[in-house]
Amino acid sequence: MTDPLGLIPNAQAPGGGISSTSAPKTEAGSSFRDAMMKEIEQVNRLQKDAEQAIEDLTAGRRDDVDRVLIAKNQADIAFQLLLQVRNKMMDAYEEVKQIRV
Repeated sequence: MTDPLGLIPNAQAPGGGISSTSAPKTEAGSSFRDAMMKEIEQVNRLQKDAEQAIEDLTAGRRDDVDRVLIAKNQADIAFQLLLQVRNKMMDAYEEVKQIRV
């Protein structure tokens, strides 16, 4: 099985050897996978921060409702954006699957 994106570890080339292709690198040296993982971690951090802010507000440890709402909205928007990127990637994958070789 080939892995042109380099997302599957130990993928083998069609000839039976280990694939020498790796994920395409950007100019800065990071791959698309690295960029996506970084964005997922950032969305996760925003969600955790928002949950912590809500817990602090309900426990009475803070009283700035506006900042809690902003944190919650930022986390929601970041998640929605990540979900849209995921949906576009799945659409692209489905289109690639339809290509006859």
